Amino acid sequence: MIGLKPKKGKLLVAEPTLTGDVSFNRSVVLLAEHNQEGSVGFILNKPLDYNICDLISEITIPFKVFNGGPVEQDNLYFIHKVPHLIDDSIEISDGIFWGGNFEKTVALINNKTITDQDIRFFLGYSGWDSSQLDQELSSKSWVVVKNEYESNILTKSSNAFWKEKMVELGGDYLLWSNSPENPSLN
Repeated sequence: MIGLKPKKGKLLVAEPTLTGDVSFNRSVVLLAEHNQEGSVGFILNKPLDYNICDLISEITIPFKVFNGGPVEQDNLYFIHKVPHLIDDSIEISDGIFWGGNFEKTVALINNKTITDQDIRFFLGYSGWDSSQLDQELSSKSWVVVKNEYESNILTKSSNAFWKEKMVELGGDYLLWSNSPENPSLN
């Protein structure tokens, strides 16, 4: 499982660190795009204190909003598993899609055709220039793993998701799975 190459649809699991990287510490990122020009992804396990109805007044259902990453945090993005309902979606892989017709999405949420099990909203995204992600992988900042959850990845939302991935990786990662997020508080 360790040693996979980055590819859209794969997961980036932040390597354990003591430095406390504000953006990516204990993050699990779904790669939505990876090509010669760069990479784009969304952090899956960093819920914010906002609901979508706090940000978009037209939406009446309080779906949780997540921190997608440090880039363009004033923009809203979404991934989903209902491309048959949301026109103009871009397939990431394995039943996961990115974006689409936002007005139609708002209507489908409000009439409860789309549930929080079908869609995830993000403020910002995670982005890397053409060789930046490769450099971070070489410096062991990330582990690339398969998304074995496929479209059910949308149900993986807790802060414990990173810990679960550490346990799955095994070996020395098991030690990190139980370490405190801020070692100075230990």
